[in-house]
Amino acid sequence: MWNSFRTDQQLGLTAEITTFSGNNDDTIHAYVARPTTPGPHPGIVAVHHMPGWDEYYQEFSERLARHGYIVITPNLYERFGHGTPDEVTATVRADGGVDDASVVGDCAAALDWLKEQPDFNGKAGVIGSCSGGRQSVIVASQVPGFSAVVDLWGGGLVPVPDAPPNPKKPAAGLEYTPQLNAPLLGIFGNDDSHPTPEQVDIHEAELQKYGKDYEFHRFDDAGHGFFYYHTPNYRPKQTMEAWGIIFGFLDKNLSNDDKSAGS
Repeated sequence: MWNSFRTDQQLGLTAEITTFSGNNDDTIHAYVARPTTPGPHPGIVAVHHMPGWDEYYQEFSERLARHGYIVITPNLYERFGHGTPDEVTATVRADGGVDDASVVGDCAAALDWLKEQPDFNGKAGVIGSCSGGRQSVIVASQVPGFSAVVDLWGGGLVPVPDAPPNPKKPAAGLEYTPQLNAPLLGIFGNDDSHPTPEQVDIHEAELQKYGKDYEFHRFDDAGHGFFYYHTPNYRPKQTMEAWGIIFGFLDKNLSNDDKSAGS
């Protein structure tokens, strides 16, 4: 859990940008953060948000690694070229976003990369925020092998009536609920408009309909992206409470016994 490490224990991590084989065996970049303490360690595939494969997600990955996880954050926008995160994301937005099938393929390849690590304990989760929250749910519904999924205020999972078809998103995501393969944690702000509290209710009802293992936590006085300490949306109290919930959920489902790594 948060801030529960002993002050006399070992704690260390490494973090770097590397490359691996993604969807269709394309070589793509990934940010990898991992504990330096002896394993085995659980793994996490982190799915970045629409602001891009950015510095926030590097720090996000490092926080998870400090708590005992091998974290790989693939650059889902690799095929759009390189530049600053803002420049690349502007290109992605102008093109209508990234294809769901590409995201699923890259995350499946990231899971395969975790399985190849000698200090991997065999259990992996997938986590993302904003668009990455929606994509994490879709990945956990289509890729076998994940033991936990965390959706941080992922909007767009609930179909919108009469919405024009989008070939990059053949389904909103709710339609995949019967295939959801892992326990789901959802973190939402009650002041959010994407998803709205009503859309979260619809998602929850669908999960109940199919008997899925899930838990949703909703926070008052919090809107979209309330973890983002570099924006006016930041809510420190709600953020730290939510991080405690996240670490408890991951620990329970990924059997993280690596207490020496700061979990």
